Amino acid sequence: MVKTSDELALMRQSGRLLASVFEMLDTLQLAGMSTLQVDALVDRFITEDLAARPASKGQYGFKHVLNCSINDVVCHGVPDAAAIVRDGDIVNFDITLEKNGFIADSSKTYLVGNASPVAKRLVRVAQEAMWKGIREVRPGAHLGDIGYAIERHAKKNGYSVVREYCGHGIGREMHEEPQVLNHGRPGTGVRLREGMVFTIEPMVNQGTRRVRTADDGWTVLTHDGKLSAQFEHTVAVTATGVEVLTLRRDERLVA
Repeated sequence: MVKTSDELALMRQSGRLLASVFEMLDTLQLAGMSTLQVDALVDRFITEDLAARPASKGQYGFKHVLNCSINDVVCHGVPDAAAIVRDGDIVNFDITLEKNGFIADSSKTYLVGNASPVAKRLVRVAQEAMWKGIREVRPGAHLGDIGYAIERHAKKNGYSVVREYCGHGIGREMHEEPQVLNHGRPGTGVRLREGMVFTIEPMVNQGTRRVRTADDGWTVLTHDGKLSAQFEHTVAVTATGVEVLTLRRDERLVA
């Protein structure tokens, strides 16, 4: 759970590499691409350009490099040649990367072309909710502080937070302890210590927080068919607060 300074240095490298994957995706014109095409691009970029390993490929029997979740898909969307990203969609790409034995995990929801004001607002609030949670991270704080900040921001804006899926510890394994819930009560849960590394990844729904799983056994959708947006970063607890290991260049002013 707690990483040494040497382990943190390696996780920092994995995080920087993963951030560069999203910076590559930022340059794409996603409309008209299939999610399988995006998966192949990310696979090549991680393995050939970054000399790293896509950690999700083969994990739990999953065959692909990334999850791609369009519109009412909450998470775990499976890349498919028939799933075409269209103008006006929102699409989340959730990607993991392993380098030198340590894994980083991050996701971003993209607004494709002429997305509606409703979609833009949801995506903005989901990203804000993630940052609300990240800003609670410091030694002595509790995991409940993070979840409370996330859900409070979502609810204040008229949205709900999915409870079935959450953040997690991360390091040599993709999923380590502790679980990092997107809801909670202040002052409850695990007390944070310097050197802990985990993900914060709220999934914010336009309507009900209830979800259902598709027949493929992977794809999780909103129960009411309304939109869902997600953002995720891998973070480390520092002596004075928090370091976002997967921070992208376009987020530095936000952080």
